[in-house]
Amino acid sequence: MSHDPNCIFCRIVAGQIPAKKVHEDDELLVFHDINPWAPVHVLVIPKQHIETLYDAGPEHDALLGRMMGLAPVLMRRLGVTNGFRALVNVGPDGRQEVPHLHLHVMGGPRPWARG
Repeated sequence: MSHDPNCIFCRIVAGQIPAKKVHEDDELLVFHDINPWAPVHVLVIPKQHIETLYDAGPEHDALLGRMMGLAPVLMRRLGVTNGFRALVNVGPDGRQEVPHLHLHVMGGPRPWARG
């Protein structure tokens, strides 16, 4: 599994930076966003360092499917029952701030701070 020692998300996966974890398994880590846009805002990240969705290939199809499939499970677990938003920002023009693939999953009563 690839790891970038300069990547903040890789450092969270390695336990070097604390995070409020929601879910963890062999491939994925989910934690609360430190700058939430909504009442519930978590990030689903692969433990493997994949910089952007551009860098994901056919070999990552199952992983990407697991990321999306986990979103409704997490929202139900976190009490979100009236819908949610799932978003992947890709690259600088797509407003990706951390160069490690991640899925924002946001929900809860509106109005939200952003989004």
